[in-house]
Parts: sequence; C-alpha cells; structure tokens
Amino acid sequence: MKKHLDDYRPLLDVRATQAAIEFIKRDFVSRLATELNLTRVSAPLFVYGSSGLNDGLSGKEVPIRFHVNGIEEEVEIVHSLAKWKRFALGKYGFPLHTGIYTDMNAIRKDEDLDFMHSAYVDQWDWEVAISKEDRTFDFLRLVVDKIYQCIRDIERTLHVRYQTLTPILPEKIAFVSSSELEKRYPNLSRKQREDAITREYGAVFLTQIGGKLNDGKPHDSRAADYDDWSLNGDILLHYPLYDMAFEVSSMGIRVNKESLLSQLKEKGEEYKKDNAYCQAILNDQLPLSIGGGIGQSRLCMFLLRKAHIGEVQVSVWDEKEIKELEKENIRLL
Repeated sequence: MKKHLDDYRPLLDVRATQAAIEFIKRDFVSRLATELNLTRVSAPLFVYGSSGLNDGLSGKEVPIRFHVNGIEEEVEIVHSLAKWKRFALGKYGFPLHTGIYTDMNAIRKDEDLDFMHSAYVDQWDWEVAISKEDRTFDFLRLVVDKIYQCIRDIERTLHVRYQTLTPILPEKIAFVSSSELEKRYPNLSRKQREDAITREYGAVFLTQIGGKLNDGKPHDSRAADYDDWSLNGDILLHYPLYDMAFEVSSMGIRVNKESLLSQLKEKGEEYKKDNAYCQAILNDQLPLSIGGGIGQSRLCMFLLRKAHIGEVQVSVWDEKEIKELEKENIRLL
C-alpha cells in the first residue's frame, strides 16, 4: 500500500493535472519518435497463447484468457508487447535503425496494488531494427542517453508551463551494473540497493538484469526469451517525495540465437524453444532489435510529483484505501 507522507499537497489541481497529462503524452512521444526514428503502429490487446508472443514477465503472472466467438483457440490479454514488436518489425519490413512505437494497454490481474502499481498498465512500447555490430554496450548506452534526454527535456518544458514543477533530474544518467551494485551494497536488499544508488546519482541505468549474481539469484527476474541479460537494464530515477528509486522504463537489446538458448537453459525453460516466436529467432526469421517499454502513468506520476499512480490514471482500488488516501489529500481519479 501507500507509504506515509506528511503534509502532502498536490502541486496541480485535477483539471491542471489532466491538461498536463495530455501534454506529456503528446510531447514526450513526439520527442521519442524523433530521437529513435520511430513510426506509430497499431497493436493488439490480446494474442493467441500458442504464439509465444505474450510477455511472460517474471513467469508467475497468469494472463487473462477468454474465447472469441467463432474462434476455437483461446486468446489472452497481453502483459506487454515486448515480443510482438520484434515480430512486427520483420512483418512490416522496417529498415535498419528505424522502428515502431505503440500505445500498449494491459491488465495485470496478479499485480500487488500499491502507490506505484495498478492492475491497469499503460506504456509506450518501442522497438528498433539493429545490426549484429550494434549488439554492444556502447550502442545500448547511446539509446539510453537519447531516451533520458527526452525525459529531462520534457521535465524542463513542464516547468515553463507550471512553475510549481521544479526540475530535479541531473544532466546525465549514470550507468551501473547489477553486479557492481551487489559489490557496493552487499548487505542491502535489491530494492534498498536501487534506492541507495539513485539517491547518489539522481538517475541511473541499472544494467545486466536477469542473470545470477554472486549470491546465486538475479537482481530481478526477467523473461529468458526477449532481453539479452548482458545488454539490458532499467531506467531508475530518484524520487524525493518518497526518497526512493522510481523505475520508468525497462529495455534492452533483444536475444539472438545464442543468448536465447543460454538463457532458456539457465531458467530451465528449454521447452519454450518449440513455440513459434522462439523458432523464428532460432531460424533467423526475425530482425535483430533493441526495444523497451516506458510507463505512461509512471512518467506522468514522476513528472507531476504525484503521491499515487491513481492520481494520473483511472483504475480500481480498495474502497477502504481510497478513504484513507483522501485523509492525506490524495484523491484518486
């Protein structure tokens, strides 16, 4: 649930908040599309489970499944479009170093609801076609820097429109690997490590998430079949309102044949090799790519300095919690 805040007062009222959300969603994605050479495409809300295109997330979440009239096979609501985007790049024939973005909407019924997590998920999902030579940390860093500057630019633009929204992001984002973080803070939990490093740098791209650390466990769970765990990461920002790390994006260079097989073996999921998506990778039928998701409500929450994600999106919450939040001037949409 929500962490306790003393004397919270929203910096924008509801009408100003709605106008600011519209501006952020329009302006940010325009900047992102220009920087990464992206074209907007339409995307599915549900896919066939047998396609292998749904995002498995940590592997514990169960998608919502249902039958469509006249179709025998069940479909399932997407958790994200991490895999679908790569498939779409190839299907639509996007040239090298161009890509796509889309508005991804999902329902994650197994989500633990709190001030940052909702059952309703909205992201800008994006994907860019790359070459074999681009599968390097330097290329990943270049793309992360571009995305971060888009975030920083819109933060400063918002300040011009709304003087109460004071910019807090540093000029540059720091790059730290999960193994470096473990060495630096061996006695802290994973979340505490993120809080500590973002407190120091203000903005961090935490890299190499998914593989096992020295203690035998990954920093955080990642699906084995889309990000290459040696070339991925999360954009984390320090959020002064709660003095904590605030994740706004997860992204990475996608698996090739070698990393796919290695990661499936490490997770004990070699049975996935037979699904259509993995077979397409193993048979060189999909382009090499880099991609990620940027939380729309997450970014709005951060930029507008809100205490609860329900202040920038409409979802469902426990009625008792809603009443408790109202006592602290947190009014959900």
